Amino acid sequence: MGIASSWGVTTAEQDRTYPCDTLLPAPADRLLRGVDVAAPADVVYRWVCQFRAAPYSYDWIDNLGRRSPRRPLPWCWDLEVGQTFSRIFRLESFVVGEHLTFRMIPRPSTRVFGDIVVTYAVVPVGPERARLLAVIRGAAPTSRAAALRNWLLAWGDLLMMRKQLLTFATLAATEHAERSRTQSSV
Repeated sequence: MGIASSWGVTTAEQDRTYPCDTLLPAPADRLLRGVDVAAPADVVYRWVCQFRAAPYSYDWIDNLGRRSPRRPLPWCWDLEVGQTFSRIFRLESFVVGEHLTFRMIPRPSTRVFGDIVVTYAVVPVGPERARLLAVIRGAAPTSRAAALRNWLLAWGDLLMMRKQLLTFATLAATEHAERSRTQSSV
């Protein structure tokens, strides 16, 4: 599947184990996405927590036309396992500053995808840079119809999650740059 299964990630990132890997072990399909962020890991992590409030992808598709917030919402940082994120995910585990791991809430509208688990991992790359990675695991196909579903999911997810990760990266970088300017002018 190539780019649909691994976009923007290194071989080392592909080989790494993530929390979602233990929630849905092999055999399972695994999709990886990654972006560089010009902001420290703690700033990036706080923006990923904003996923609790909105999807940060194509809002006209997956947020009923409402714009995802462009200012940090501190209530999003108060995390507890079991919380709902972006209306369709339940928080399964987290380590502050490192990762958030979700499972899709089984509903009639989400059952078509099967069991889906996702980890968003934030990896520091220095004091002012980070990598934002997303790892998606879904049940391995057991039929041609399931294989087609997974193929479509991989390509659709690539479009949506690419936009989401780039949005988080832009918002985190903008916040970091604004803080740096404010601190340097003091």
